[in-house]
Amino acid sequence: MKKRDLYEVLGVQRGATPEQIKKAYRKKAIEFHPDKNPGDKVAEDKFKEAAEAYEVLGDADKKARYDQYGHAAFEGAGGFGGGAHHMNMDDIFSQFGDIFGGAFGGGFGGFGGGGGGQRRMKGGNLRIKVKLTLDEIANGVEKKVKVKRKVQAQGVTYRTCPTCHGSGQVMKVTNTILGRMQTSSPCHTCGGTGQMIDSKPSQADAHGMVMEDETVSIKIPAGVVDGMQLKVSGKGNDAPGANSIPGDLIVVIEEVEHEFLKREGENLHYDLYISFAEAALGTSKDIEAVGGKVRIKLEEGIQSGKILRLKGKGIPSINSYGSGDLLVHVNVWTPKTLTKEQKQFFEKALTDDNFVPKPEKTDKSFFEKVKDMFS
Repeated sequence: MKKRDLYEVLGVQRGATPEQIKKAYRKKAIEFHPDKNPGDKVAEDKFKEAAEAYEVLGDADKKARYDQYGHAAFEGAGGFGGGAHHMNMDDIFSQFGDIFGGAFGGGFGGFGGGGGGQRRMKGGNLRIKVKLTLDEIANGVEKKVKVKRKVQAQGVTYRTCPTCHGSGQVMKVTNTILGRMQTSSPCHTCGGTGQMIDSKPSQADAHGMVMEDETVSIKIPAGVVDGMQLKVSGKGNDAPGANSIPGDLIVVIEEVEHEFLKREGENLHYDLYISFAEAALGTSKDIEAVGGKVRIKLEEGIQSGKILRLKGKGIPSINSYGSGDLLVHVNVWTPKTLTKEQKQFFEKALTDDNFVPKPEKTDKSFFEKVKDMFS
C-alpha cells in the first residue's frame, strides 16, 4: 500500500513553520481522537496516521531527512519509522499528550495525555554506527548487531505511590483574589508514573534496571548514504515502571570507501588507465563494478578523457527511482621513461602526419563532458 505524503496527512505545505505543523496536528488529533469517535476504526487509523506524520515533521532532524529521501529514509525491519501505523496509543499519548491540552480530560483509555493522569515513562534512545561496503549499500543487507541496553530486572515489582495514590498527579489549592484555584502537577515522589519500586533483585540498580546484551537484526534498504539515520523502534533502553515504553535504537550509516569506485549520489566513477598501444589498437578490459567485474570494449583510437556510461550499474535510488550509472573515465597512460628504441619510434612519430592531433567536431571538450555528467 502506497504511503501518503506526510504534509498531505496534516494538510500543510512543505514550507510550513514548526508552529503551523503543530497546530495542524492538534486539529487532526482532536478531530479523530478516540474519545470523540468511540469504536470508529477509520478514525483511529487517521489518528495514528496524523501522529506518525507529526513524529517526523515535528522533529527538525527527521523532517530534514524526510524532505530529502521521503519515506525511504525511515524504512526497514523493526519499524524504522514511517511504517503504516507503527505507533500505538501509548506511544502517542506519552510523546504528544501535551499537544491535546485539556481537550480530553485525562487522555484516552487511561494512557494519560496532557490533561492529567499517569505518565508513561519512555526509556532513552541508543545510537550505534553500522559500517557498510558499497556492495552492501547497492544490494541492501540485513545486519545483526549486539547492543548493550538497560532492561527491567527479572523479579522487580512496583507498588502504588503513597503520595498521589497512583494518579501520577498532585492537586494544589491556592487562594487568590479571584477565589480558590485548583491546579495539578506531576507527582514529585514518583515522577508522574503513579508507582514506585516495591522490591528488586540485588543486582538491579536503584530504578530496578540491569544491563543486558541483545542481538538485534536490522534490515537496511539499498541506496542508503553515509550519515543517514535509521530507527529500530523499541530497541533502546527500558524505563522504570510496569507500563513503561522502551526507547529506540538509532542506527547511523557509515559508508566504507571502495578501493576503486568513487560514489557521487547514485552514480559511481571508475578511473581506467590504458597504454598508448591499447588506445591506438582498441582493447577489451575488465573493470570494477558493484557485484563483480564487468567487461567493456574500447574502440580503436579512443581518446584520453573519454567517459563511457554504463547505464544502471550504479547505486539504486533509496526512493525507488531506479539506479544510477557507472561512469568509466578513460586515461591514456604516458610512460615516464623510454628505451632508446622507443624514443626513436616517437621521434619519428613527431613528423608523422598521422600522429598530429586532429580533434573532430563531435569530440567534446572537458567542460562539455563535465556538463554531461551532471545533466
